[in-house]
Amino acid sequence: MKEAIIMTKTEHEKLLAGEEYDYRDPELRKMIAKAHRLMPVINDLSDLEKRQTAINDLFGHVGEGLTINGKIDVLYGNHISFGDNDFINDNVRFQDSNLITLGDRVIIAPDVKFYCGEHTIDATKRWGTYENGQKYLISFTEPISVGNDVWIGGVHIGNNVIIGACAVVTKDVPDNTVVGGVPAKKIKDLKPLN
Repeated sequence: MKEAIIMTKTEHEKLLAGEEYDYRDPELRKMIAKAHRLMPVINDLSDLEKRQTAINDLFGHVGEGLTINGKIDVLYGNHISFGDNDFINDNVRFQDSNLITLGDRVIIAPDVKFYCGEHTIDATKRWGTYENGQKYLISFTEPISVGNDVWIGGVHIGNNVIIGACAVVTKDVPDNTVVGGVPAKKIKDLKPLN
């Protein structure tokens, strides 16, 4: 009689498949630790050779002519693939809990954020319980793909701001403001928080 072989997915494989995964898994924590170790080298412009080595070591793929113009931040790093001649401006955040793939000649403005993770809308299903009774946040992921010859602009949203449903924000939004519409416009001021 042949024995059945049951293959179980690693937490990393579940993450990439968009399934519920345990973000505290040692393999995932090790990837995050590597990103934390290499990000200061990537964000330091004093030794360009060390910087390039760190870029090649951290990211999944680095095309020809990648420019990182200032400091950036990543979660894992190895899930990110850059095409040829991509230009990444200052303060860009890649929350790469799934694959983020940029095509060729992609320009990313300052302060743009890419988020792959999500949680269910149903609050009663956001938390799971381990056998030992400990709670964990249930997370799912989706990949992000950006084509060739794309320019992604960015805006700054201040503190104590309300953005109306379906608003398209094309300009910075100052603190203590309500905006809405397409394109988003100021509707009223809010009382500043103390």
